[in-house]
Amino acid sequence: MEVTIGAVAAHFGRDLARGVAKVCGIVDDARAAGCDLLVLPDAALGGYLDDLRAPSEAPPALAEGSPEIAAVAAAAGDLVVCVGYAEQAGETVHNAAVCVSGDGVLGRHRKVHLPAGESTVYAPGEGFSAFDTPVGRLGMLIDYDKTFPEAARTLALDGATVLACLSAWPASVTDRASRLPQDRQSRLFDLYDSARAAENQVVWASSNQTGMLGGLRFLGQAKVVGPGGDVLARTSAKGGLAVATIDVDAEIARSRRVLHHLAELETAAYR
Repeated sequence: MEVTIGAVAAHFGRDLARGVAKVCGIVDDARAAGCDLLVLPDAALGGYLDDLRAPSEAPPALAEGSPEIAAVAAAAGDLVVCVGYAEQAGETVHNAAVCVSGDGVLGRHRKVHLPAGESTVYAPGEGFSAFDTPVGRLGMLIDYDKTFPEAARTLALDGATVLACLSAWPASVTDRASRLPQDRQSRLFDLYDSARAAENQVVWASSNQTGMLGGLRFLGQAKVVGPGGDVLARTSAKGGLAVATIDVDAEIARSRRVLHHLAELETAAYR
């Protein structure tokens, strides 16, 4: 089955009402572009932290059943939409993502790996699990999660054929380059996207924030990557929608025809 995947690069700030309206507008644009699956950035609802070392302002936190998420689900209709937000769970706040359609919540993820200042604001999630959707079995990660190969591998072993990685990934805060394409984090962002797709032989949809928030400058570079690590569509550092149509099952089967990384994994050798 062919699936048209859209990965978003866009800026989102603290204004929730404006963020919801922008998300719904992007959903409409994705529908017009023929998308079946849309992956929005991390923290699209409420914005990301303003500093990784000493955050001064926490994003507004939402319960999963909030009107804002309900509005995104209603806008999604027959699309499958992944969107990031800060989740209020009792006394705990998580950096979270939810996958919705007009039928409601299809899957959810709480970011497991928390860099630097994030651990002072968010509690970590407890694992990775795939879930079934109208466009196939999906798994979600949130930005820093993709730095750890085990995260994507766990989702692939759980049957995910498409991995959505929602990011608010900034340029380097310690060694900033004058131009974003030359930034160390820019190179790593692209490297992880292609490597995780290729090593697991899955389709990878990578979204990211753009612009500035506090002291952070986000990279953009949204993309859709095939199971061989080839970039099928991408944006620049500016806002945009990367769209690619791929027969997910056929392309994964083709990539695994000779070398099947998951089947040939010697799990007994790892502790």
